[in-house]
Amino acid sequence: MSTRDRALGALYGLAIGDALGMPTQSLSRADIAQRYGVVDRLLPGAPDQPIAPDMPAGTITDDTEQALLLARLLVEGDGKLDPHVFAGALQSWEQDMIRRGSLDLLGPSTKRALDRLAAGEPAEQTGRDGTTNGAAMRVAPVGIAFAGNTLLDAVVESCRVTHNTGLGIGAAAAVAAAVSAGVAGVALPEAVAAAEEAATTGGQRGHWVAGGSIAARLRWVRGWVHDLAPAELVPALDEVVGTSVAANESVIAAFALVEVLGNDVRAALTTAASLGGDTDTIAAICGAVLGAHHGMSRLPADLLEQVRQVNRLDLDATVDGLLALRSTN
Repeated sequence: MSTRDRALGALYGLAIGDALGMPTQSLSRADIAQRYGVVDRLLPGAPDQPIAPDMPAGTITDDTEQALLLARLLVEGDGKLDPHVFAGALQSWEQDMIRRGSLDLLGPSTKRALDRLAAGEPAEQTGRDGTTNGAAMRVAPVGIAFAGNTLLDAVVESCRVTHNTGLGIGAAAAVAAAVSAGVAGVALPEAVAAAEEAATTGGQRGHWVAGGSIAARLRWVRGWVHDLAPAELVPALDEVVGTSVAANESVIAAFALVEVLGNDVRAALTTAASLGGDTDTIAAICGAVLGAHHGMSRLPADLLEQVRQVNRLDLDATVDGLLALRSTN
């Protein structure tokens, strides 16, 4: 399997997970079970879907769209990310979403930070309380474009405006490190170990905020989930780990699924889409990590084809641009 196949797998895996979780985002696990059972296929957004009403089956959401926005800016900026350019691009993206009639807009941490930036606050301060999963959900391109000693600094740069906290950076660093290791061909257990190490270091960057450490929770969940019976996994993730937009819940839930179901991409992503809460982000992060490990050629072919067609996705040029950065950074 080539590096390029794994890099494509990271972005397309993210998109598949995102689209699987689109119709169930912000619903409870009980509501999902009553409506759909297990989400084992790409489903449309129901008319009463709180964020994606009436969206066609296979439609991606903010997770993929913001990741591709970040990828474009990284390629255009030769690996550098200007905070004001990034902020402007995010605001333009939201306006486009509003024009399309979508309710899938900027998350609370990002929105608050961009308002502060527009009011004249310095970029180093605007993301001082960003603890949600917004930076982690869109960081996969950083993991494709960077490796080794340059990776963490690139993650911090991608978090500075909106999620400049130990929790925000730690979560994004974990995802980026796992993707970067997967693209390099590292075995999945070692890639998750790299995620934990990056979360430890990333958690020491940015502003301090109260909350359970990403690295500590990741270390705990990796052992804890193996003591669970299969039938206990989903309720445990929902009720103990948590599936909210908080980075130290949803990102940890995604890695728990990688730990337990990492050899079965379809099972991992459909389980993520059935958890309740921030299902699109949990499944997207899970898909990015597993796609980087397994490669595009091992993603579920039916889901991949539908997501590509519905969203007119052709990510070859994007991945080539990111890998060109990786070879020089």
